[in-house]
Amino acid sequence: MNLSKSSQVEVGLRERSYSIKIGRGLEPHIHDQKLDLLNRGEKVVAISDQGLRSSNPSFLNEFFQSTDHLILPSGEKTKSSDHLIQIWDFLANQRVDRSSAIFAVGGGVTGDLVGFAAATFLRGVSLYQIPTTLLSMVDSSVGGKTGINLTAGKNLVGSFHQPEKVFIDMDVLSTLSKREFSAGMAEVVKYGMIGNSVLFQNITDRSTPFDASTPELQELIHTCCSEKAKVVEEDERETVSGRGGRALLNLGHTFAHAIEAVAGYGDYLHGEAVSIGLICAFKLSRALGLCKEDKEEELVATLTSYDLPVRLKRPLPVFSLIESMQSDKKVFQGKLRFVLMEAIGQAFVQEEVQLSQVEEVWASVGAS
Repeated sequence: MNLSKSSQVEVGLRERSYSIKIGRGLEPHIHDQKLDLLNRGEKVVAISDQGLRSSNPSFLNEFFQSTDHLILPSGEKTKSSDHLIQIWDFLANQRVDRSSAIFAVGGGVTGDLVGFAAATFLRGVSLYQIPTTLLSMVDSSVGGKTGINLTAGKNLVGSFHQPEKVFIDMDVLSTLSKREFSAGMAEVVKYGMIGNSVLFQNITDRSTPFDASTPELQELIHTCCSEKAKVVEEDERETVSGRGGRALLNLGHTFAHAIEAVAGYGDYLHGEAVSIGLICAFKLSRALGLCKEDKEEELVATLTSYDLPVRLKRPLPVFSLIESMQSDKKVFQGKLRFVLMEAIGQAFVQEEVQLSQVEEVWASVGAS
């Protein structure tokens, strides 16, 4: 696939369908979208985070200068009820109405938080997602999941609110830290493990890891967005029961969310927790007699090539991790549900897993 110019992925959801535009130098397209909204008499506001405005002040600078906007603190702790109320107050003070549009410019925290604010303010305001981290480009900006964290667990309060459009400008990745870029690669590896063994093998077979300047990066992002669009189109609100559906996108996340909650939000980047979660999902699959032909060493080598953790940085109590898992969104009828793999690239949802096996997996990655 030659993606030297911008490419587009369509998310087909009937009246809620939208496009994901992927490429470099998309600022003029974002400005045109804003002007189109203003010419139709719609008010436009923007919400971003301090990390982006500090590390890349030139990105959309003209857009921000001419747009009423709010800048939030960076980090997972911002995804809270306090900052949600701050956004609601900002929207009310700006006299945002149901004909208005909100531009969320930032990483996954910003997109999730602003998306939830857009879903709930006046019972729904139009949202445009402009993700600025690799993780948000390949995952959180697509699909309409929004939410905030509680002390009890991650993303326990939220809503489905699809954006009007998503603009993925890869130029902004040039100022993204290596750690943040690597965190995004954990989600990329996840897509390969869920249902695209070719993608997984392409990542593992590379002689040099992907970075912001890799020519094939656009194709990688395009592939991930296409994979997610396909799943979302089939199961927008994660209501499909059985072994498939949107729940497959949570491979490793039941473990990852527990790590984030118990360690304290911000100790691990989301992608770092997902990296350990992918190892846990693989180990649990192997414990159940699956993934017999796959090598854990290959998965470990791929993740560590991006300096991603494959064990806990310091021991966390197994009891606390299990307790956090019990509060996970994917618990159904009191049962923990795990995404496992028949083999890498063939994931499914499993409900009947012995707690003792889960505890053994935790212990194997350094829990106490």
